[in-house]
Amino acid sequence: MAPQHAPAFLALVAQVKRHINEITIPQLQQFTQPYILLDVREDHEWQRGHIANAVHLGKGIIERDIEQQVPDKNQTIVLYCGGGYRSALAADSLQKMGYSQVYSLDGGYRDWCQRELPLIAAAE
Repeated sequence: MAPQHAPAFLALVAQVKRHINEITIPQLQQFTQPYILLDVREDHEWQRGHIANAVHLGKGIIERDIEQQVPDKNQTIVLYCGGGYRSALAADSLQKMGYSQVYSLDGGYRDWCQRELPLIAAAE
């Protein structure tokens, strides 16, 4: 179940979404260029399961660690979170840091799961 978000948070995300690129899951499935898929959710969310082939770099540390993980600022990066809100904020930060090919996955992990696409399940 999706969490209820505070009005100021939703307003911030709406403002940011006007300045970033979003991509839908069907669009991502048609992508022909290489990309890095970054999961920006919290550690405990990642550990419960994540999209196959994703790399974890939580939103709390992405600005600090992105240049070590992805030094090429022209590299295509697709960010996802639970529903597309935190990834939008992270995409905005990366663009401000000079990354030119950044996308936020609309619908995020929840939409991916609803479509029953490949996942890495939590370790038992």
